Amino acid sequence: MALNLSIHNLSLAAGTLPEFLPDQIAAAAGAAGFRHVGFTIEPGRWTAEQKRRTMAAISQYELSILDVEVIWIPEGGALTDDHRLIIEAGQELDADHVLVVSAEPDPERTAAALHQLCAWAAPSDMRICLEFLMITAVQTLDSALDIVTRCDHPAAGVLIDSLHFQRAGHDIAAIPAIDSKLLPYCQLCDGNLHCLDDFDSYLEDALDLRAIPGGGQLPIADLIAALPVATPFSLEVRSKALRDSFPDPVARAEAVFQQSMAYFKSIGISVR
Repeated sequence: MALNLSIHNLSLAAGTLPEFLPDQIAAAAGAAGFRHVGFTIEPGRWTAEQKRRTMAAISQYELSILDVEVIWIPEGGALTDDHRLIIEAGQELDADHVLVVSAEPDPERTAAALHQLCAWAAPSDMRICLEFLMITAVQTLDSALDIVTRCDHPAAGVLIDSLHFQRAGHDIAAIPAIDSKLLPYCQLCDGNLHCLDDFDSYLEDALDLRAIPGGGQLPIADLIAALPVATPFSLEVRSKALRDSFPDPVARAEAVFQQSMAYFKSIGISVR
């Protein structure tokens, strides 16, 4: 498969530094060489002081914000002020995307909640991206695309995560047929090719067993080649081994940045 040789923005995902606050993640990303970053916004911890410190770090390192996360659509689909706060934080940070997952099994209720999130985000031109994974109610790419179609809002899209794409058993060859507007960015990591088929194994796989691109067995190069031109990449490398080896956030971000850059160079991919 021919590789996509356009330039991709490269962001440090919040999940790579899950134990740190947004201001610490921004500082680590900037010190490591990233130009883009993402944050987990926890309503109870997103205080005026945390916002101030985060904005200061963003300004210091001239970062752009690829995404904020994570909005969980609950069973029943009812949204709350906490969900809207995450949208508003993304707007204040000038984020490009908001990551959404769903615990609601009914696609119509999930689509209705997704539409409401899109309506809240639309004034800032943020995209609301539904992620599919085996530990939520939306487990496949087809299910996520169906919900986005039902949602019927131009701000809605689907987020492909390289690990969850593999766990869902999808064929990379199906990606080019998807409307590129529905795939505004992608989360990348490497990892084990296979995983036991049960909830606990999927959870451990997602939270502890990921690897830096090039450090595992996933077909990352083929996935990149199938994605739309210049798709931004969010490096979500949730890894217990990395957390143990690099407890310092800057050191961990540097390891992820340097090893990822070497991998992208080796497969002929340009990132910035």
